Amino acid sequence: MSRLIVILGDQLSPALASLRQALPTDVIMLAEVPGEARYVQHHKHKLVLIFSAMRHFAAVLRQQGFSVCYYHYAEHAELSSLSDAVKLCLSQHQQCKELLITECGEYRLQQEIDSWSERFNLPVSVLDDDRFLCSKAMFAQWADGRKQLRMEFFYREMRRYTGLLLDEQQQPVGGQWNFDKDNRKACPPDIQQIPPLNFTVDDITRQVISIVDQHFSDNMGNSAEFHYAVTGKQARQAFLHFVDKQLAQFGDYQDAMLQQQPFLFHSICSMYLNCGLLDVRWVCQKVESAWREGKVSLNAAEGFIRQIIGWREYVRGLYWLMMPEYKTRNTFSALTPLPAFYWHGRTKMNCMQQAISHTIEHAYSHHIQRLMITGNFALLAGLNVAQVTDWYLAVYADAYEWVELPNTLGMALFADDGLLASKPYAASGAYINRMSNYCKNCHYNVKETAGAKACPFNALYWDFLARNQQQLSGNARMQLAYKNWYNKTPEQQQALRQQAATVLQQLEQL
Repeated sequence: MSRLIVILGDQLSPALASLRQALPTDVIMLAEVPGEARYVQHHKHKLVLIFSAMRHFAAVLRQQGFSVCYYHYAEHAELSSLSDAVKLCLSQHQQCKELLITECGEYRLQQEIDSWSERFNLPVSVLDDDRFLCSKAMFAQWADGRKQLRMEFFYREMRRYTGLLLDEQQQPVGGQWNFDKDNRKACPPDIQQIPPLNFTVDDITRQVISIVDQHFSDNMGNSAEFHYAVTGKQARQAFLHFVDKQLAQFGDYQDAMLQQQPFLFHSICSMYLNCGLLDVRWVCQKVESAWREGKVSLNAAEGFIRQIIGWREYVRGLYWLMMPEYKTRNTFSALTPLPAFYWHGRTKMNCMQQAISHTIEHAYSHHIQRLMITGNFALLAGLNVAQVTDWYLAVYADAYEWVELPNTLGMALFADDGLLASKPYAASGAYINRMSNYCKNCHYNVKETAGAKACPFNALYWDFLARNQQQLSGNARMQLAYKNWYNKTPEQQQALRQQAATVLQQLEQL
């Protein structure tokens, strides 16, 4: 009996659980589905990456002797959803009497998959996605009975589970689990980034670029500037370049930001990990080996591994534990419409212009630009949570809902009632000035809090504290901030809040 094995666009890994079970009699289906390509306005580079990587992956499967059913974008007008593609494939391969798929990365799509057994009147097997180190069940077991689900404690369990960066006594090398305090140095202004490895597009990618330009002409980005890896081999080359050239400085400067240097020393491996071109175990082992061989410092190796087996696994576990209710949370009732400059990048705030222009050009900005620039502004201005999360999901090549939603709704916007983060990551212009050189080239003055030239982040920061005082003043990690607010005179407080009101009234003109 033949089976139809469905492979999704973020499952392009030969180690995928369903592929490991593939038999010569099975049919493997991949489909460029309009419904998935259009449910948010995905960046052109994201679409090119996924479609091209899917086509390259299908070519490898065919070379390995598998029977592959592939539906190209817009070649079948009747295909609007993944279920439509499955229905068509079953009609064309009537020998398939069972469906096999690895669990997907989005609650919405998984609900659709869970309807297939009844819809197609066939047995459907959904396998655990063991490309992740922590299964949904394992995370739920860890979370059970805990009052707080903090990443740090989960991370320690994952270190013990994987054995990464442990000594012979199974204790953390260097005597501590976390070297985060050593990852926060500001870059010297004259330092030059070492950019990620770029790749020349081939015929397959050129065909995809043509399709994206034809059908997604209004989406963000310029397809002609696409230069990312689209095969597992290329992705591994790109990551080895990071380990060899960038990792040593990544440790000190992973939180830093510099004018016109969007990558600094970041790997951009998240876009490859999240679509399946890289394997989590392999990348962590390469980084650990670099440290053990004396090529990089411990804070570089630990800082990277923490992001992968700590944060990445943690947000996935949290997502599946809390969905679908999680997506509806909005702690501060933030409803201000998303300003248009989030899409076009034309703003006098240089930090925002830098982060958004990098996003437009590369479908990428690093985690501090996302958290402390675009995310921080959205938090302070009370921007609509659903619109902000949709924006992050659309514009970044590494964004899939399981990773994007907790990072945006929980970490950046603190909209989940403090489930993920212990405090809001709210900051005035002083933080941005400390961690970047953006403020030196800005229309606004980071030292001023009032007037037309005052940095918008400053008054918005104090206004955020004031308007959310009832919810936040009891937070132990916010005590210093509120002490500073209470130390201001009523006249100073009123002036700051009036300045913030002016800023909010003029959002589109900032």
